[in-house]
Amino acid sequence: MTEGKYRHVHVVMELEDGKLVPVSLEMLGEARRLFDDFNKKYQSNEKVIAVLLGHQVKDLANQLIEYGADAVICADHPELKEMRNTIYTKVICQIASDKDLATKIEPTYGAEFKRPRYMFFAADSIGRHLSSTVLTELESGLASDINKLEINDVTITHQSKTAGKPVTYEKTIEMYRPDFSGFLWTTILCLDNKNPAIERDYHPQSCSIIPGVFEAITPDESRTGIVLDFIPTIDQKDLAVKILSRKVIKSEVDFDSCKAIVSFGRGIKDSPDENIKLIEHFAKVLKAEIGVSLPISKKPFPVNQSLSNNYMIPDRVIGTSGRKVNPMVYVAVGISGAIQHIAGMKEAELVVAINPDENSQMKDESDLFIKGRMEDIIPLLIEELKKQEKTVEA
Repeated sequence: MTEGKYRHVHVVMELEDGKLVPVSLEMLGEARRLFDDFNKKYQSNEKVIAVLLGHQVKDLANQLIEYGADAVICADHPELKEMRNTIYTKVICQIASDKDLATKIEPTYGAEFKRPRYMFFAADSIGRHLSSTVLTELESGLASDINKLEINDVTITHQSKTAGKPVTYEKTIEMYRPDFSGFLWTTILCLDNKNPAIERDYHPQSCSIIPGVFEAITPDESRTGIVLDFIPTIDQKDLAVKILSRKVIKSEVDFDSCKAIVSFGRGIKDSPDENIKLIEHFAKVLKAEIGVSLPISKKPFPVNQSLSNNYMIPDRVIGTSGRKVNPMVYVAVGISGAIQHIAGMKEAELVVAINPDENSQMKDESDLFIKGRMEDIIPLLIEELKKQEKTVEA
């Protein structure tokens, strides 16, 4: 019986210049929503635990409780001021396996506690790396770039996992991510081996979560929780890597300051080079930044290397696998309207879609839908914009 060994969800916080990055509060909010339902459904008392590493960061603990944490485990140490993967991995694994911490958080489960039931990390440059090394050390599974979560009892029949017999896995977290097409979901499960020949537990069930997918909850100053100090064990050999200087490299694409964004998808397929240049011209006249749908970042069409390197890149992806934007004007060119893309641009004030398929899903998400080929429509829009520009100047 392994039920008592695994409890709670550990949400690993991420800081930038001593401040919580938005995805940390987003993950915390989703964990709170999940566990409010979880505890009611399973009549349990498991906790949302924020794991906070850094130096002189304990003042953030109360904020984390206001944003949904039941408990905050704070490892405050000078050697944790800057993120170093080796040390952070070691400390997080120490926290995840600490029975005394678990007992202080919820005495009912402390005696049997072995590891968290679930762990959440951010799906960014830091979190993707950290989650993989932590779960390697904890010898469990990891799902990357997740944008939807559910907790259910699932019945599985699997030749290896269950020896071909149907087995119900209770309290399984179903982790969803979009497939390459952007229209279908891939469901990832982290399951114990129930086959007696290879019996083995895989906990915590863990994932990295795409920034901007979930919403932070409204902070509640009346919420109460536990704040626990954790003194990490750091050996001299852990300090072999030192940070002498640090410079944050921002995304080369600045969507946040743009009032207009023009995004394109696989509709460029008939003439990729010429169509990208046409969109580039259109965006310049509109004074807009250029975005793309997820499939475009996979470079599905051969194009000029300069265009490919500039536009067919992950930094320009709009959607749950990329960026969430809210410009005044959003123009979707040759984008069919997968739900993952819609989630990234639905907060735009005005959405204009250009597509020859009037049954495109993008039509339902648009304030203005222009039926037609981009090769025919965009030149007309450019011409009209230039006329308007001259009128304003006059």
